[in-house]
Amino acid sequence: MTTLAYRTCPLCEAMCGLEIELRDGDRPGAVRGDRADVFSAGYLCPKGVSIGKLHDDPERLRAPLLRTGDRWREVSWDEAFGEIERRLPPILAEHGRNAVATYLGNPNVHDLAPTLYLPVLIRALGSDYRFSASTLDQWPKQVSSGLMFGTELSIAIPDVDRTDYLLVLGANPMVSNGSLFTAPDLPGRLRRLRERGGRLVVVDPRRTRTADVADEHLPIRPGTDALFLAALAHELFDAGLVTLGPAEPHLVGVAEVGRAVAGFAPDKVAEACGIDAATIRRVARELAAAPSAAVYGRIGTTTTEFGTVASWLVDVLNTLTGNLDRPGGVLFPLPAAGSPNTAGPAGVGRGIRVPGSRRTRVRGLSSTLGEFPTAVLAEEIDTPGADGTRLRALITVAGNPALSAPNATRLDAALSTLDFMVSVDLYLNETTRHADVILPAPSPLARGHYDLAFTGLAVRNVARWSPSTLPLRPTEQPVSSTLLRLVCVLLGNGLTPAALDDTIAAELARRLVADPASRVAGRSADELLAAVAPRRAEERLLDLMLRAGPYGEGLGSHPDGLSLDVLAAHPHGIDLGPLRPRLPGVLRTPSGKVELAPPQLLADLPRLAGTLGRPDPGLLLVGRRDLRSNNSWMHNLEPLVKGRNRCTLQVHPVDADRLRLRAGAPARIESAVGAVEAEVEVTDTVREGVVSLPHGWGHDRPGTRLATAATRAGVNSNILTDPGPLDPLSGTARLNGIPVTVAPIDAAPTTIAPTTAAPTTASPS
Repeated sequence: MTTLAYRTCPLCEAMCGLEIELRDGDRPGAVRGDRADVFSAGYLCPKGVSIGKLHDDPERLRAPLLRTGDRWREVSWDEAFGEIERRLPPILAEHGRNAVATYLGNPNVHDLAPTLYLPVLIRALGSDYRFSASTLDQWPKQVSSGLMFGTELSIAIPDVDRTDYLLVLGANPMVSNGSLFTAPDLPGRLRRLRERGGRLVVVDPRRTRTADVADEHLPIRPGTDALFLAALAHELFDAGLVTLGPAEPHLVGVAEVGRAVAGFAPDKVAEACGIDAATIRRVARELAAAPSAAVYGRIGTTTTEFGTVASWLVDVLNTLTGNLDRPGGVLFPLPAAGSPNTAGPAGVGRGIRVPGSRRTRVRGLSSTLGEFPTAVLAEEIDTPGADGTRLRALITVAGNPALSAPNATRLDAALSTLDFMVSVDLYLNETTRHADVILPAPSPLARGHYDLAFTGLAVRNVARWSPSTLPLRPTEQPVSSTLLRLVCVLLGNGLTPAALDDTIAAELARRLVADPASRVAGRSADELLAAVAPRRAEERLLDLMLRAGPYGEGLGSHPDGLSLDVLAAHPHGIDLGPLRPRLPGVLRTPSGKVELAPPQLLADLPRLAGTLGRPDPGLLLVGRRDLRSNNSWMHNLEPLVKGRNRCTLQVHPVDADRLRLRAGAPARIESAVGAVEAEVEVTDTVREGVVSLPHGWGHDRPGTRLATAATRAGVNSNILTDPGPLDPLSGTARLNGIPVTVAPIDAAPTTIAPTTAAPTTASPS
């Protein structure tokens, strides 16, 4: 017997609706796009189609694993936690809380339970050493948004469905489906933009699939986006084209920005950017003249040495052209479960503190938004202080820093020296192979799902709840149960997971009824808790947030409002309407204004200006994204990795001829910290002087259980990433624009000079 189930895909940011065939009630069959879904209307990419393969993958962990020497054995949950209780508390007692770190991978933001319970775990641990994929990805955008608008999640989203002009930098939404920009079927949306007479301009060192469908592609030199953006802003001021639009009454700092960009005339930056001054001036004038326009920058702009400045300048341009908080420009979503910019008094707040107050032990780098740069994780493990202090234990949750972090060779070695490591993960992978205990997370189909993060980044306000599609196996348990039990171990006060969960729910209820912006303001916390009973764990917390949120039923004050029961009755979701202007209410800055000229960002502009006299760095390495891939965590699924080798080194024909590189032959790529070998792909889709390797590969390590991934191992591009140069405001690693040399594999190997942040010899992948 076959039945149908509906849920939201959790495998990327697009939030596409799925229609899943269930055979005999507990076996996934065909997966299609849900044509009735209020947001995606049937669109689906290859990742979503493969979600059943992920559920059925025989190498996905289904019971806890305990390591003894080089051997793993399946154990019960009690035995696994018995080992954690035996080994972790003594480390805390002897060496202190800062001897233990956490690392959180990006799959957590796609999962409701970790989103809600990981902050509790981090508080219970009480360590300064918090790491995540954020400082390898989007932290610059969150820092700049926090400084401008008051919270790190107040990110202005391009209104792609209504804009007349879209300028895209360092992003490939035809492949990524959008990032910090949730919009299913972006290919269709971009096509409709052009069909209605709009213009799409892409700025990227590669001619990506998005550039291929654009009206214009500008092949910029990697890492110079901030210069290009500053020149656009200069031209707007210089030509008298600044128009502030409806946001004008809510702005401060416009004149300061004008003075700050005065030194970045198009003629000064053109050579560095590789885009001529006339083109820069023309693009600025097109932005200013368009009836509506939006500028959007993503990972190619954030993972550079000026990622925060570039992210800030994106919103500066949106503001100077009158497109901030305007239909067809950029707008702020209003998520149903609330967000930091819907809580507390509207229009005013504490803002964010940058830099943070904490410092790393080895290099003295500051924290940003509560986290240390992942680039320093290795040195904090393998470099003891004079008193022997160092990181001795690590808790990872859905993360694979052995592949995703800079100077991955060093980090991989450092992980093997830890006194203790516990991981929550789907797989025995390149990182979790170093763990002593692995606690399995269940299949995405065996979890309830609500996109807390991505509804706050969506191009349209929607709400969708996906109950668990398939049952847990007897050896599996919900992620919330695992995280709550870990918290109990860290607290060591005898509290049970169930009692802890009640405490967490009660604290949330008290906070919601005390919030004047909440729809349950002034009500009783006990009344609110009673309304969501008998729900438990993440479902109870979500129901509390929905009832109190901007569209909530408010304990009867808004009878047509939302609750989890209402969403459960609408399996295809509820459309809450297009994005609307939210200024000044969205702001949480101390001034109650949009801070267009944060002093931290202005202070970084002289450093940017100093790059204008740099000599030619030679070949620069950039990453790339594939539609069937999402970092390192989906390469064990045959439908997503089959076919031609996608982990190739793309080289322009002119560079290939100059370097004697042959298509299909191997080449050696070297950076300041490491070397890898990869198959050459000669293509004019990269500009001269640029080579490209994809991120997230390198599945050739022993001791993993990733048989499918190992057959197409690829190479780990992060062996080449130097952990030294960081964006100083966000701590983000420089993953794009890495200086490298490339030679045919039969050429004599080059010795790599050691650096203070690298091993003394380079190890090819």
